[in-house]
Amino acid sequence: MENRTGTPASSFILLGLVAVQEQRIVLFIVFLIMYLITLLGNGAIIVVIQLDSRLHTPMYFFLSILSSLDMCFISVTLPNMLKIIISENKSISLAGCLTQLYFFISLAGAECFLLAVMAYDRYVAICSPLQYTLVMNPRLCHLLVAFSFAGGFLKSLLHTLMILSLSFCGSNIINHFFCDLTALYKLSCTDTSLNELMIFVEGPFSLVAPFLIIVFSYCRIITTILKMSSTEGMHKAFSTCSSHLTVVTLLYGSIILMYIRPSSTYSPEKDRVAALIYTVVTPMLNPFIYSLRNGDMKQALRKAISRKLHHQRM
Repeated sequence: MENRTGTPASSFILLGLVAVQEQRIVLFIVFLIMYLITLLGNGAIIVVIQLDSRLHTPMYFFLSILSSLDMCFISVTLPNMLKIIISENKSISLAGCLTQLYFFISLAGAECFLLAVMAYDRYVAICSPLQYTLVMNPRLCHLLVAFSFAGGFLKSLLHTLMILSLSFCGSNIINHFFCDLTALYKLSCTDTSLNELMIFVEGPFSLVAPFLIIVFSYCRIITTILKMSSTEGMHKAFSTCSSHLTVVTLLYGSIILMYIRPSSTYSPEKDRVAALIYTVVTPMLNPFIYSLRNGDMKQALRKAISRKLHHQRM
């Protein structure tokens, strides 16, 4: 990767969230609090699931994996963004940029696959309840999680290796708060058509296919629920799916806002807002969505808190 003078491109400048000094302090505090809430909230979900034997089911196993993913995902971008906000040093090395890009794409891809797996789990539980334990056995659950991670990391490896074939010249300023594919393509002085073509080639597999699985699963789920004669059964079925649907809507909504739109509507400010939704807001909200809208999770949380208070009194 060399610029026009033949000097290797060794670093980039991340502009981050442009703000005056007074706003920087406020932004730093706000995002630091959001980061801590995300780590504590998702960490609590994982601990509660591990401690409560009633939650040792495929649904909560996948939820604990999702919480782990969210903790890693937000840690890829937010700590460096906090550094950019509070300090004058906005540079990131080429190796650091590519590492951040690799893990960002890997974890985002793994989350898309995992959400499809969670939708399939709900489909089997509601549409074929008598076969649920047979179909969603521990071996299949672990294989589905392994496939989700493998799909995300292979997708990322492909794009990261293709980035290595590009040359960067002229400006090294990235108008974003993390190293994103589209931002790096804009800085390249070589033809990126092959890189962009690869996005369209693998996109149907890594993004569209999981989304179609989710849509198909919930179409079947809704059809099955509407046929139920018991109102209580309908309510319970909807409650187990509503949290997952909310998370899917947040994630795919922000991705569509970010990537699937006409190039004429491109705006760095809008891109940063959309990116903040799926890199910061969604991982932070997930624990609240699952704990507040899930009766079993609320009960397990209350049990864990009361147990902790009891130990403190003793």
